[in-house]
Amino acid sequence: MKRSINFNSSYLPVLFALSFVFSSATIAAETHSKPSANKTMTQGLNHLGLSVKHLERTAEFFVHTLGWKKAGGYPDYPSIFITDGKMFLTLWQTQSDAKTIDFDRKHNVGLHHLAFSVASLNDLNALHASFQKLDDVEIEFAPQPNGGGPTIHMMIREPSGNRLEFAFNPPK
Repeated sequence: MKRSINFNSSYLPVLFALSFVFSSATIAAETHSKPSANKTMTQGLNHLGLSVKHLERTAEFFVHTLGWKKAGGYPDYPSIFITDGKMFLTLWQTQSDAKTIDFDRKHNVGLHHLAFSVASLNDLNALHASFQKLDDVEIEFAPQPNGGGPTIHMMIREPSGNRLEFAFNPPK
């Protein structure tokens, strides 16, 4: 038995709109689907932004003590971009020293510390010696084994108080 369907052409705009909605939803679902467990969705660190109390002093610390280079910044939203040739840091000036809250790794959500690799134990010891000469750098601990080793590391606070770790991983 054949059935015939009466089709009213006045439904065409509605059908067209529905087909558009369904095809758009399908495209959106495919575009925003969850990443597969086998695919890494990021490709390394682009840059890291640090809020600092002393923009110029902190930038000078990275440039003069660590050998980094200035790579730009914004004077109207006070910032300085710096790089070691492999990674970028953006240093952002806090608005007011009176309202600035010092870093507290045990009570503030956010950055605990930033860790840098160094090429040799001699470089790590040279950094430690240079940090000892700086009045506005606090050394939390000198080079020492990290846990049971073999990594040797040290921790400081740069002129604005952010914690920085320097670590040497000896080759195996």
